[in-house]
Amino acid sequence: MRIPFVKMHGCGNDYIYIDCREREPSTSLGPGLDDPPALARRLSDRHFGVGGDGIILILPSTQADYRMRMFNADGSEAEMCGNGIRCFAKWLYDRGLVAGEEARIETAAGIRVVRIYADGGKARRVRVDMGLPHTSRGGIPMIGPDCPVVREDLAVEVPGQGTSIFRITAVSMGNPHCVVYVDDTDMFPVATYGPLIERHRAFPRRTNVEFVQVLSAGEARMRVWERGSGETLACGTGASATCVAGVLNGKTDRRLLLHLLGGDLELEWADDGSVYLTGPAEEVFEGTVEL
Repeated sequence: MRIPFVKMHGCGNDYIYIDCREREPSTSLGPGLDDPPALARRLSDRHFGVGGDGIILILPSTQADYRMRMFNADGSEAEMCGNGIRCFAKWLYDRGLVAGEEARIETAAGIRVVRIYADGGKARRVRVDMGLPHTSRGGIPMIGPDCPVVREDLAVEVPGQGTSIFRITAVSMGNPHCVVYVDDTDMFPVATYGPLIERHRAFPRRTNVEFVQVLSAGEARMRVWERGSGETLACGTGASATCVAGVLNGKTDRRLLLHLLGGDLELEWADDGSVYLTGPAEEVFEGTVEL
């Protein structure tokens, strides 16, 4: 069986998009698509598959214009993806499937509203209402008393090296994030500490980890270790969590320009309580894969 797909990326955070609009969300996804976790693992492999940080399924919705399901490269399903939803919006807009410049997209973290900025009939940038951040332990989730986690010490056991203490701030943008401030993101050993924090016993559903270097009140650098995918070039929900954490720590303003390995994202924690994320969306190529 051959399945068509589209490869897309937002700031280098790349996903494989599969059109499942002809299948009802409550039924099987059909031959070859009845096991999305296995499909994600196979297609995401950068040597033996298409290559990507995961797959995103385009589905009909009874609550919004369309529904998005996202599976990480390891097959785990994620609640939400800021870069992924921007490319999702571009896929819809470029194919004439949304009227106007706004769309409502259902995710496992709730319905998100996107605004599309187009040029020449193609979506170039997308602004996403990422929703309200949650800062309590129960909303992350983390173990322990249900209170905000801001500048809290986290002891991390490093095999063969003993214990390292990280001062963390935890934020949920529909999925869990752990923000750590460092002096230099270029030199920081993300591959060493990212997986240890991701799977720390304090996070029962694991967590994404952002390592952040503050440049000024309105600008910062970030590297991210994504839950289920490892280090990626960008993370939209992680960027949103970093914007919130910066305000809670008194390090950055409510408007933030964030430099990631794959490009720049613009963030705003607005007065209405929502975080707004703006950035590019790119289509790389179309293809088919044989299963």
